[in-house]
Amino acid sequence: MRAIETERLRLRRYVPDDLDALFAIQSRAEVTRFIYWEPRDRSAVRTSLVEKIGATRLAVPGDSLTYAVELRSTGALIGDVLLVWTSQEHRQGEIGFLFHPDHQGLGYATEAARPLLRLGFEELGLHRIVGRLDARNTASARVLEKLGMRREAHLVENEWVKGEWTDEVVYALLAREWAAG
Repeated sequence: MRAIETERLRLRRYVPDDLDALFAIQSRAEVTRFIYWEPRDRSAVRTSLVEKIGATRLAVPGDSLTYAVELRSTGALIGDVLLVWTSQEHRQGEIGFLFHPDHQGLGYATEAARPLLRLGFEELGLHRIVGRLDARNTASARVLEKLGMRREAHLVENEWVKGEWTDEVVYALLAREWAAG
């Protein structure tokens, strides 16, 4: 897993020293509002960090790559992006991202996710990459749209999350759409 640099960001492997910065992200209610888990305590963040440190290759379906995203200007860890290889037979993957609220709305998620789409389509040879989200998460929907993904489905009350039925929206992009860019 090699580091990736964009105009403003550096995507790199997670390291044990990222615990405090990751805790500052994963412990916040506004960050976890639209995802499956509640704000995490330090012990749960430590477990999450170990998983992220190990998510460094896409060798078989089910594997994922997780990149820590830091600002090139300061070296501050501001979030992460991931690519999951979901199916070899159907050549499919999924992207995701999570950022500290102080760094949301500035285009960082879009800038960090774009290289993962490139990796999925151009290096892994995926046919289709999806992004799934809670339908109320309009900010993440805008990121997926800026990446050129199209909204394909709105699944009504399809998941029981945090004590309530939630809607899920699915966005997708095909390799030929990526290539036409």
